Amino acid sequence: MDVIGVIPARYSSQRFEGKVLADILGKPMLQYVWERAKQALLLDDLIIACDDERVAKKARDFGARVVFTAKAHTCGTDRICEVVNPLDVKVVINIQADEPLIHPVMIDMIAQTLIGDSRISMATLMKRIDNPEQIYDPNVVKVVVDKNNFALYFSRAAIPYHVDDSEIKSTVYYKHIGLYGYTKDFLFIYKNLPISNLEKTEKLEQLRVLEEGYRIKVIETKYDTIGVDTPEDLEKVKAYLKTHKL
Repeated sequence: MDVIGVIPARYSSQRFEGKVLADILGKPMLQYVWERAKQALLLDDLIIACDDERVAKKARDFGARVVFTAKAHTCGTDRICEVVNPLDVKVVINIQADEPLIHPVMIDMIAQTLIGDSRISMATLMKRIDNPEQIYDPNVVKVVVDKNNFALYFSRAAIPYHVDDSEIKSTVYYKHIGLYGYTKDFLFIYKNLPISNLEKTEKLEQLRVLEEGYRIKVIETKYDTIGVDTPEDLEKVKAYLKTHKL
């Protein structure tokens, strides 16, 4: 296989218990994610990786392929590694289970980038920020890139910082969207990287990649998402879906 998508779906969540099964207009959130990912053209397979029978049953009910993983995993990356370790695959896409508005084109953009250039081992997405309030929102991660669209830094702060506030309107800010793709080889390198100082400070796992000297390709997309971390986020998704058709 060239490309596989894995949706790590953990039932337990400190901020929102059972959120992957939270109801959104009659369907569990996880089903929205799976249905959107199934529309991607470049995925040769799509797997939901879980450690709870409640999640597995729901996923099987809507037709998903499910793989049970160890409960001891502390992050989605470890769960994905367990799933793909025995598989012959070149590229792995980490699809977040709390992104019900993910667009299938986003998945294909990352897959195509990694398939098309063997020098790229990890890729993710960014979206131009249109709402100025998001620039200063620490829950919206910002990213700055070099001239070749490789990440220079990810931050919860407003980057780049403007010494002269009068010029801020002319600056383009980018929101990082947490959809990741890796070559299978790099996925296992990433899994074993030590927790970095910047990662501890910002609480952003991808910073360990940059601190270790590896590069992350960042692809600009016109599509946005609403990640669900809290019940309030869930209501935002419901409101969006009532007025927009996926």
